[in-house]
Amino acid sequence: MPPLSFRDVLRIDVMRRVWYAQVISLFGDFLALFAVIAVVSFRMRGTPTQLTGLQIAYMLPIVFVGPIAGVFVDRWPLKPTLVSSDLIRAALALLLIPSTAVWHVYIVLGALSCVSAFFGPAQTVTIRTYVPAAGLMSANALMQVAFMGSRIIGPATAGAIVAAFTPKVCYLVDVASFVFSAAMIGSVVIKRSAAMPAQQGSSGNRIYAIWKDMAAGMNFILHHAAILFFVLAMAAGLFTIGCFGPLISIYVRDTLHASAGLFGFVSGNVGVGMLIGTQIVRMLARRFSDTGLVLSGLLGIGAGVLLLGALPYIAAALASTFIIGFAFAAILVPAQTLIQRETPHDMLGRVGSTNASVIFLGQILGLVLSGVLAEMIGVRMVFFLCAALSVALAAGGRVFLRANA
Repeated sequence: MPPLSFRDVLRIDVMRRVWYAQVISLFGDFLALFAVIAVVSFRMRGTPTQLTGLQIAYMLPIVFVGPIAGVFVDRWPLKPTLVSSDLIRAALALLLIPSTAVWHVYIVLGALSCVSAFFGPAQTVTIRTYVPAAGLMSANALMQVAFMGSRIIGPATAGAIVAAFTPKVCYLVDVASFVFSAAMIGSVVIKRSAAMPAQQGSSGNRIYAIWKDMAAGMNFILHHAAILFFVLAMAAGLFTIGCFGPLISIYVRDTLHASAGLFGFVSGNVGVGMLIGTQIVRMLARRFSDTGLVLSGLLGIGAGVLLLGALPYIAAALASTFIIGFAFAAILVPAQTLIQRETPHDMLGRVGSTNASVIFLGQILGLVLSGVLAEMIGVRMVFFLCAALSVALAAGGRVFLRANA
């Protein structure tokens, strides 16, 4: 069966409504996120550590809650899981309005993250249930288009709303976006083709069963060579982005001797690269294997970060961040597609949530280590180390995949 186009995939009613819900919901999320950053930066006078903590507060719960959430997603009906997750997150987003201290924001972001740990794998299972294998590449590319489009226009929109009105407007838009997502998903019938049976018996037996099911998902990843490598590749890519993300402003200021305006362009160029990359990768997938695309993506990230550190010029910085975003798209879209295609349907929740846990852990490690490494060896040397890591993982991955072919 030939690969399906974007138009073909969006003709599938469930996929179309899930995508519309994702577009609006993500836009609301980015509005709220950048409004929070603005409030913590300028009104609460937050420190750099506190600002980095915002990202960690959102990502860290997924690392620990994700694998457990996947077990329940494999058991629960999809539609109630998706709709209730949206409505709970709408209620939690309202709590950002009265937040007056940084730790208030941390708690709300952490709670939102815990609920999102259930929504993400449930959405993945829904897509795999209703989109045929020939359309998974386009479906995943569409989801990334929604994500990166929101990432690009979200900051500017949030800044304009905060300047013209108040951050509360951004929070209310986020609340409304969750309600819209719940309404879109609630308007269509969603049934999974297979689900794990609910466990009966004592609470001790149920806890053991949950642990056993969670371990089964992890073991599936560990014993499937391609999926294991793709998960590690995504984690490495986000580790690199996590490393250079907090340092790019310092690089622009101290190395390029440029303004905050250029920082916005350089940082946003990663999103532009990913947005364009998802379109190109979808077409390249017709000629190249998933493995070839992911290996090329790792090498591309290495080349982009190497260029960033080696040539301290504005044009090189813009080119390198675009390359990094483009290359990460070459990892993300094929990797997600292969995981959906190769994972048994009744394990999709566990495998998808464990994958999210690992890649978020990679980004958190990048955020935490970037400042420490930069203090020890300098920003540009951190970029060189990230480049070496990407190339080494590509080389090791090629050997590993050949040995397990």
